[in-house]
Amino acid sequence: MIREMTLGQYYKADSILHRLDPRVKLAGTVLFVISLFFPKNLLGVLVASIFLFTVVKLSKVPWKMMIRGIKPLLFVVLFSAIVNLFGMKGTVLIQFGRFHITVEGIWMALFLIFRLVYLVMGTSIMTFTTTPNQLTDGLEKALGFLNVIHIPVHEIAMMMSIALRFIPILTEELDKIMKAQMSRGAAFDEGNLLQKAKQIVPILVPLFVSAIRRASELALAMDARCYIGGSGRTKMHPLIYQKRDYLAYLTMLIYLAVMIFISFVLKIGAI
Repeated sequence: MIREMTLGQYYKADSILHRLDPRVKLAGTVLFVISLFFPKNLLGVLVASIFLFTVVKLSKVPWKMMIRGIKPLLFVVLFSAIVNLFGMKGTVLIQFGRFHITVEGIWMALFLIFRLVYLVMGTSIMTFTTTPNQLTDGLEKALGFLNVIHIPVHEIAMMMSIALRFIPILTEELDKIMKAQMSRGAAFDEGNLLQKAKQIVPILVPLFVSAIRRASELALAMDARCYIGGSGRTKMHPLIYQKRDYLAYLTMLIYLAVMIFISFVLKIGAI
């Protein structure tokens, strides 16, 4: 399941989202994640769904990749939904023993699934349409004002970018290690919970060794190129806002205003 994780992967395509300034995509992702906590009715969920599906369509990222990114979190999503389903007080719909399902619990579970799934899809869109270098430049530029209080913005952005870039690399490495162990007779799906935990050790040890080796090689490569951080560094492709970037900001603000109006002003069918 971990091998199916898509966060941090870049999908090469010629779309309007790929051409947007990374600062626009960072701001849009943050605003979209915040907006997911606004809906208190089905109309808000519908508006968020239409917006997200339109963005996915414009990005030209295949739906199978978007769905594949949700699979690793399926257990967490379902577990959280079940906890809310049985733990919410209100109008009892079904009663069996000490457990009961309420109308409010069903709504809360559905809204929780909606928020978690859309949160993963919204953040995945940013990494699918933004290269690690663009993401680093966007973060550094967007948070540049923090340099005034001597916060190393460039180094922080670089670390975040490297961490995102290492996710698909380590996922691929994990896949190779698992296939190698399975070819030697390892069975990861057999036995009780303790036996399954022991079977993970032959995977984790070489994975950690590989991660440390890659980190060491990256540090040596950066040192060989005299990398000294963000001070005085220039960009081969400086970030400059285009007309499409301002239109994207305007679209995002309109979406946010609609969500606020529907969720806090209309109050239609609020739970």
